[in-house]
Amino acid sequence: MKKFTLGIEEEFQILDSETYTLRSHMSKILEGGKVFLKERIKEEMHQAVIEMGTNICENINQARDEVSYLRQQVIELAAKEGLKVGAAGTHPFSNWSDQPITPNPRYDELIAEMKDVARSNLIFGLHVHVGIPSREEGLQIMNIARYFLPHLYALSTNSPFWEGRDTGFKSFRSKIFDKFPRTGIPPYFASVGEYDKFVEVLVKTNCIDNGKKIWWDIRLHPFYPTVEFRVCDMVMTVDEVTCIAALMQCIIAKLHKLHQKNQSFRSYRRVLINENKWRAARWGIEAKLIDFGKEEEVPFKTLINELLDFVEDVVDELGCRTEVNYVYQMLEQGSGADRQLKVFNETNDLKEVVKYIVEETGKGL
Repeated sequence: MKKFTLGIEEEFQILDSETYTLRSHMSKILEGGKVFLKERIKEEMHQAVIEMGTNICENINQARDEVSYLRQQVIELAAKEGLKVGAAGTHPFSNWSDQPITPNPRYDELIAEMKDVARSNLIFGLHVHVGIPSREEGLQIMNIARYFLPHLYALSTNSPFWEGRDTGFKSFRSKIFDKFPRTGIPPYFASVGEYDKFVEVLVKTNCIDNGKKIWWDIRLHPFYPTVEFRVCDMVMTVDEVTCIAALMQCIIAKLHKLHQKNQSFRSYRRVLINENKWRAARWGIEAKLIDFGKEEEVPFKTLINELLDFVEDVVDELGCRTEVNYVYQMLEQGSGADRQLKVFNETNDLKEVVKYIVEETGKGL
């Protein structure tokens, strides 16, 4: 079987040990980490955010080891500065307007262009790269994989609170990010030529300087031979990360397999997929999503079982059965959002919610 390599990027919250608010100590942590982590540790626009990225991993076991190692390192680096680390899509109560921006010409430019839309973008995501055989095939796979984005997104929902409020959404992160241009579910492209022409027009007209400023939920990466999934909230535990990454790898491998046999999976219109994405944001794994084939609403759990059936024949080839089966545990214990809400309902204290996030972030390391 072709190698569908994996690369995982996680955006973490840097927190005060006493108040559990966001703290802008990223530069200290970065200095400490750069020595031995090199390119695997990166700054982000807000100083309270730090991104950790794995090397290219051959399989999900290697990815799990890397994710665990990087989480351990960032937690230790933060502890040396008397700080904590949390993994969630938004911070439950810190306010974006209090957060300093990282000094960097790229961020200055972004803020000059987008003003408060950029400044208020204090959100944390999980990005997964899956290696593809060629850009041509990558694009065809991306067109079809769009259908599964709401399924993956529902599993990852982990941002119910924003600025001290229960938003009523299981993922409010995407609502904040929607204010950016070139986000959300991408349109259908008939060929790589058509896609490249689209990017070319945006560059030529000064909308973007390169393809990295296209922030869709899934994209053909402009520089690497990967399809990058960007739809997910940052999830709390290593088990959740590896489960979701394994599912993404399986979807790409399965669509490749169909492509090789000249078979396909129906491609649905973006406006329809968007209906499911909205439901996933609002209700997470408790959502009823639309089965477009049957043209009816079905419980998320039914659709996730269909997804598992769909990828069944590649799971063992990829060696990720344990990770994929963790879905059942996620359905049982609830997504990160469900668990955050449970803690809040029991304690009525958002600080306790952040403490819980911190515990879960280091779980099993």
